Amino acid sequence: MTDNAMTTNTDGTEPANLTGRESNVVPGRFGEPLRVKHAIMSRGGTANTPSRPLLLLLHGWGSNEEDLGSLMQHVAPYNDWVSLRAPLELQAPVRTMFGMQPGAYSWFHDSIPTGEDLDRDIYAASVAIDEWVTNNIPDERPIVPLGFSQGGALAIQLLRIHAERYRAAVCLSGFLAPGLLREAFPDDAKLEQLDIPTFYGHGDATDTVVPRYDVAATSAWLAEHTFLTEHTYRGLDHSVNMDELADLRQWMLECNIASGLL
Repeated sequence: MTDNAMTTNTDGTEPANLTGRESNVVPGRFGEPLRVKHAIMSRGGTANTPSRPLLLLLHGWGSNEEDLGSLMQHVAPYNDWVSLRAPLELQAPVRTMFGMQPGAYSWFHDSIPTGEDLDRDIYAASVAIDEWVTNNIPDERPIVPLGFSQGGALAIQLLRIHAERYRAAVCLSGFLAPGLLREAFPDDAKLEQLDIPTFYGHGDATDTVVPRYDVAATSAWLAEHTFLTEHTYRGLDHSVNMDELADLRQWMLECNIASGLL
């Protein structure tokens, strides 16, 4: 599935150009404009259960659009979902939580950029995702972004650029952009008023990808700006487990996102 490019924000303004320095990890510049070109959908498409929010699945570093859909049978089996492929192709497959993936992609120009590089990249990727949503999903359909690692960071970021479009957000082993470039986060001021539900799930200090201080910063920011539900899993590294999926399903039921039917 492909989309058509959109050149303006939903409010009619041009997206900020935050292109920065050249990356020495993934070819290109941090913050260069991106476009989502590939997606897969749940069986039957996105109109099987229009009364339920659509889940927008966002994979992590080195993975692809195939890796999160299988988890939905444990979390929200009666919700429609769409899974997007990140625009940046890596030079070689990368080991992910699901093993070596045939087709490795990234939303960012590094696995976890830092400082202004992260602000630039996360803005560019979230604008590309939001444009895809605008071009492909009816405005009246509620959407819940659900992502792992880089995708988890982007689930949060979508609230920070277009808060009123997204019903809730799920961040699994994700992280937060530092907010050094304020133009990359135009809707931060709205979030505290909207009280959008968020789910943040992560392992304890064993996560070898996202530093413990980044986890703490993400937790604190979400608690201040959203209606946060957070779960920490003892012994869990940069991955997910069945306990986390069970907690996520319960949260979705409580937030009236998923159906209680089994």
